Amino acid sequence: MTPALPLPGRARLARSPRRLLASLLPIALLALPLPAMATPAANDLPVEEIQTFAEVFERIKRAYVEEVDDATLLRNAMRGMLSELDPHSAYLDREEFQSLRESTQGEFGGIGIEVGLEDGQLTVISPIDDTPASRAGLQARDLILRIDDTPTESLSLQEAVNLMRGEPGSRIELTIQRRGESAPRSVTLTREVIRTESVRSELLEPGYGYLRVSQFQSRTADQVSEHIRRLERDGSLNGLVLDLRNNPGGVLQAAVGVADAFLESGLIVYTEGRLADTEMQFSAGRDTAAPEVPLVVLINGGSASAAEIVAGALQDQRRAVVMGTESFGKGSVQQIMPLGNGEGLKLTTALYYTPNGRSIQAQGIEPDVEVVRGRVEVTESGRQVREADLEGHLRSREAPRERAELSERLREDYQLGEALNLLKALNVLSRR
Repeated sequence: MTPALPLPGRARLARSPRRLLASLLPIALLALPLPAMATPAANDLPVEEIQTFAEVFERIKRAYVEEVDDATLLRNAMRGMLSELDPHSAYLDREEFQSLRESTQGEFGGIGIEVGLEDGQLTVISPIDDTPASRAGLQARDLILRIDDTPTESLSLQEAVNLMRGEPGSRIELTIQRRGESAPRSVTLTREVIRTESVRSELLEPGYGYLRVSQFQSRTADQVSEHIRRLERDGSLNGLVLDLRNNPGGVLQAAVGVADAFLESGLIVYTEGRLADTEMQFSAGRDTAAPEVPLVVLINGGSASAAEIVAGALQDQRRAVVMGTESFGKGSVQQIMPLGNGEGLKLTTALYYTPNGRSIQAQGIEPDVEVVRGRVEVTESGRQVREADLEGHLRSREAPRERAELSERLREDYQLGEALNLLKALNVLSRR
C-alpha cells in the first residue's frame, strides 16, 4: 500500500507556533526510503564538534545534581538537534510515533483542538468542527493557561497534548485567556472519541450552496464531489461558498483533489526541497465536479497548510474570490521517517508554492476581499412607510416576489453573509 504524501505546512522558522495535533486530525505519514537517506562518510563528520559533544555528555553524567541514564541523555540530544531546526521538525519516541498512527486512523479520545507554542505560550491553532472544543466555543489564538490544575507554562508541547488526551467520557478543565478580554475564563469539556467528518453542505438559499471542509483527510476530495452532486440535485447552482476557515490542513493529495474539483486544467501546487523525491508538482485534470459554478472561498487566521494550498491555487487561477482575513501561513512539508528502533523523525523537507510561484511560508494567503468576523443585527423598529402601504396604491401586474428571511446562520456569521451577497452580485453581472 502506497503511503500518503506528507502534510504541507506553514511556519515561521524562528517565531511561528510549534504545532502538534492534540486529539485532532489525521496526519499523513510518508516513509522515506532508506536508500534516499544520505549517510555521510566517517571523514565528513565534524570531529572537533563530536569531541565537544562527548565532553559535555561526560560532564553531565559525572556532575549533574541527579543521575541521568545514557539513553535519556542521547534522546534529549536528538530532540534538541531537531527542535532547533524549525517549529515542525521533531524526534518522536514510541509513544509519540504511535500517537501519529492513531491519528491517521481517525479515532482517538480527546477534545478536538490543534495546539501549538507561540511565544512560549500554549495556543489554540484551530478547533475541529463538531467536537467538544468547538461546541465549547474555543477559538483560534486562545491561550491555554492551565489544564486542570497544571500550569501550561512549565509544560512541553507533547506534555500538554498528553494531558488533554484521555479516555472518552472523562472531564477536563481548561483555563483560557482570550485576546481582548481582561480576565481568564474556565471551560469544562468532556472527552469524546473524535471521529471527524471532514465535509458537510447545505443550501443557504435556492441556488446558493454552502460547502464546509473542516480538514483534509484521505477521502475529502471524493466527499466534496459527492456533496456538490447533492446540492445540484436540488436545482442548478448559481454560486457556492467553500468554507476553509479554521481548517488546520491535512493530507496533500486531498488538497489537490479539492482544488481539482473546481479546476479543469493548470497547476495546483508544487514543492521544492534538497532531495529529488521532495520536488513534486500537481496539476488539475479534466474530470471536474464544478468547473463553472461561481465560487467564494472563506479563509481566516486558522486556515493553514492544505487549506492554504486550495485557497492559493483557486486565487492564482482566478477561479474564485478569496474572502475573509489573512490565513495562518504554514508553507512547509513534513515527512515522517520511521527509525529501526520503533521511533521516528518528523522532518521538514520541502516548501510548497502556489501556481504563481508564491511561497506562503510565514506569509499566508491575502484575501481578495477582507471581511472581519462579526454578526448582523437586524433593527426591528423604525419601519418606513412604503408605496404598498398607501391606501389606493396601484397594484403591480407582476406576481409578488417572496422575500427570503435572513437565516439564523447568516445573522450569526457576517463573513458568510457577505460571501452570499458577493455571489449574488456576480450572478447579476454575468446576466448583464
